[in-house]
Amino acid sequence: MVVERTDAARNRRAILRATEELLVQHGPERISLDLVAATAGVGKGTVFRRFGSRTGLFQELLADRAAGIREAIGSGSPPLGPGAPPRERLLGFLDELAQLAAKNIALIAAHEQACAADKHSDPTYLCWHGHVTGLIRQVQPDADADFLAHTLLGTFDADLVRHLTAHGGEARLRVSTRSLATALLR
Repeated sequence: MVVERTDAARNRRAILRATEELLVQHGPERISLDLVAATAGVGKGTVFRRFGSRTGLFQELLADRAAGIREAIGSGSPPLGPGAPPRERLLGFLDELAQLAAKNIALIAAHEQACAADKHSDPTYLCWHGHVTGLIRQVQPDADADFLAHTLLGTFDADLVRHLTAHGGEARLRVSTRSLATALLR
């Protein structure tokens, strides 16, 4: 295991925090590595070496925001973690994603734009898709679990999240996603 140097960890946190603030203030279109570096108080080379590109930066920020969900899937308490029936785990996971998406709409939009050409091979998406696919297979072995997982994860499209939360908040997104999952797995 590689241990991150204290200054590198501090810079990473500053860069991710600056990126998140800039996303909320300006949207993804106006964010450059130069602007992120200046806002974080680090050199552009530091941002580039750590993340490689805007795409890498947005991928890392999403992975950082989703880390708690990933940990809970593997070792958390039910219903998100092991020990609950697969249907309950799936609904618990979708609830967590609804909360993450509602609180991070600008990040979700930026991530979608940056990763548009290769969205389905993004590491965070692959983790989520693998988890949902596995749970669907347990609940409904004869279903096309791969397709149903893509369908459920598609409900977290930034424009749709923005629309639903503007007209019903996070609760509407959560309830709607749960309803879709329940209908698909009858």
